[in-house]
Amino acid sequence: MKCIFLKLVLLFFISLASVYMAAQISSEMDLHKLENPITAQYLREHLSPEDSKLFLTPDGERRLREKLKSDLRVQRYFSYLKDEAAEILNEPLLKRELEGFRLLFVSRDMVQRMSILCMLYRLQENSQILDRINDELLAVCDFKDWNPQHFLDVAEMSFAVALAVDWVGKALPKETLHMAKQSLIEKGILPGFNTSEKRMFWIDGSNNWNAVCHGGLVAAALVIADIDPELAAKTISRALEKLPNSLKEYAPDGIYPEGPTYWGYGTAYTIIAASALNSALGTDFGITQSPGFMESALFRLQATAPSGNFFNFADSGDSNNGSGSLLMTWFAAQTGDGLFFDQIFFDDPNNAGRFAGLGLIWLSQYEQQKVSKLPLLWCGKGVNPVAVFRNEENDPRQFYLGVKGGKAHLSHGNMDAGSFVFDLNGVRWVVDPGNQRYYLLNKIGFNLAGHCQDCPRWTLLTKQNQGHNTITVNETLFNVDGFAPITKFEEGGKPYATIDLTDLYFGNVDHLERKFSKESGRSILIEDFFVINDSTQSITWGLMTVADIKIVEDGAILMQENEELKLTILSPDDVKISIVALDPPPMEIDKKIEKLKRIEIRIPAYTINEGEGRIKVRLSGE
Repeated sequence: MKCIFLKLVLLFFISLASVYMAAQISSEMDLHKLENPITAQYLREHLSPEDSKLFLTPDGERRLREKLKSDLRVQRYFSYLKDEAAEILNEPLLKRELEGFRLLFVSRDMVQRMSILCMLYRLQENSQILDRINDELLAVCDFKDWNPQHFLDVAEMSFAVALAVDWVGKALPKETLHMAKQSLIEKGILPGFNTSEKRMFWIDGSNNWNAVCHGGLVAAALVIADIDPELAAKTISRALEKLPNSLKEYAPDGIYPEGPTYWGYGTAYTIIAASALNSALGTDFGITQSPGFMESALFRLQATAPSGNFFNFADSGDSNNGSGSLLMTWFAAQTGDGLFFDQIFFDDPNNAGRFAGLGLIWLSQYEQQKVSKLPLLWCGKGVNPVAVFRNEENDPRQFYLGVKGGKAHLSHGNMDAGSFVFDLNGVRWVVDPGNQRYYLLNKIGFNLAGHCQDCPRWTLLTKQNQGHNTITVNETLFNVDGFAPITKFEEGGKPYATIDLTDLYFGNVDHLERKFSKESGRSILIEDFFVINDSTQSITWGLMTVADIKIVEDGAILMQENEELKLTILSPDDVKISIVALDPPPMEIDKKIEKLKRIEIRIPAYTINEGEGRIKVRLSGE
C-alpha cells in the first residue's frame, strides 16, 4: 500500500513538472510587439527617395559591383545566374493555369524569373532581358486575378511584380509600369483586405502563411506608396501588428514548429519583410530582434544531419538543398559567422531557388568575422521541442540522433511526438516518412488541412503515430492536443534527453516517458518507462526503416548500403520483434516509400508485473 502511495505521489509531481514546463513555454512565447509608427504621413517623411527601395540601397549596389570585380565566389554565383537567365529566356511566358485550386507554382516561377532577370538587368542593362521582363509583367498582370482563394499565390505574385517594378521600373515602358502598379493594388493588396473571402486565416494566423502573405504585401505596399500612400500605410501597419503572431513561433530557441522545410518558407518572407522595410524606411521595426528568430539559423543547421538529410519532422522534405543554403547566407551576412555560410554550395552553385537574385546581394554583404562551432549536443524548447546529438565534426561515422516532443495539433504537425531519426556510417537507419505531395490529395477532395481528433489527416501513414518511431498505447491515435515536453536534457559523459509522453494517451496509461541516451559514437539506448492502469490493453514500440532486416535471438540486424546496425532488446527479455511491411502502403493514397517497413515490439498489458514496465533497446553499429 505504501509503495502504491509513493508511486502516486511521484506521478503527481511528474505531472506537476510537465504543467509547469508547458506554462513556462507559453510565457516564453508571449508576443514580441513590433514598433508601428506607420501612417501615410510617416511614409511621406521617411520613405527612401531612391528609385529602388527594396533591398538594393545605393551603397549596397556599389558594394555588389565592387565584389563582382574582386570576389571569386560572387563572380561564380553571378555566372550561375546568367546561365539560369539563359534558360528562362527559352521558356514560354507564364499562364494562369491552376494546379488543383492553387496558382502557387506559377507565382513562384514568376518570383524566380524576376529575381534573376531583374538582377541581371540592374548589373548589365541587357535590352533582351528588359524586353523579357516587360513581357512577363504584361502576361501576369493580364491574369483575371492572382487567385485570392489561396492567398499564398497572391502574396508571392505580388512580391515578384513589386521586385520587378522596384528594380527596373524606370527602364520599363510607362504603360507597363502603370499596369503593374495598378495590378499590385487591385490584384494584390486590396484582395488582402477582403475578409469575406475564404481562407483569410493568414491575417491573424501564426504559421508560415502569416509571414509569406504579410511579407509579400509589404513589398508591394512600399512600391505603390508613391501613388497610394494611405493604402500602403494601412498594409504595412497591419503587417507590423500581425507579424508577431508568426514570429512568436521561433521563441525561445529558434525551433520552427513546422519543421526545417517550412522554416525556409516562413523565414524567407520574414527576411523579405524585414529587409524591404530596412532598405525603404531605415528600420525593420524590431522584426529580426524577435526572440528566437536569429537563433533559428542554428536550428536549421541542427535539423540537418552530416549526410544532408533533414530531421524531417512535421510536413518537412527529406533533405537540404541550394535554396536553404542560399537563405542561410542572409544569416551569415548579418552575423559575420562562417558557421552559417555554405562554402560547398558557392563553390558549385545549383538549385538556388526562386530567391536566387536576392542571394547575390546577401553573398556580397557577407564578410567573415568568426566561425562558431556547431554544438554537438543541442536542445530547444517551444511547442515542438527538439534535441540533437552528434559526433565531432567530420567524424567518419556521421553519427546523428534527432529526437522530438511536441504535439500534433500544430500547423503541418504530425503525430510524431516521441519520434526520432538515427544516422550512422552515412546511412539513415531510422527514418521518418516525411511529407507527401498535397496536390494528389487535394485533387480527390481529401481534407489534409484539418487537425481535429477525427480529421482524415490522421488516416495517412505519414501523419499518424503508427507511421513514426514512437510508442503507441492500445493501438489508438495520439491525442492531437496532448503535449510531450522534453523534461530533461543532460550533456555529461553519456548525454541523454527524456520526453514525457503521458499526455498523448487519453489516460490509457498513468505515465509513459522515453529516454534517449548517446552511449558512444556508435550506439544509442532507448528506454521507455510506463505505468499502466485498468484502461491499458497494449504497448507497441515502433521503428520505421527501409533497411533489410534479419531477425536474431535478441532482436534484429539491419542491413543497408553494405553496413549493418544491431537492434538489441535489453528489456523485457521475453519478447520478440515483428515486422510490418509498408511497401505497398496501407492505403492507395498513402505515400509510397520503397522497402519501408515497421519494426514492432508488442507488449500486452496482462504480461506487465505490478503495473510498471520498461522497454530497453540498443541500436549499435561497428
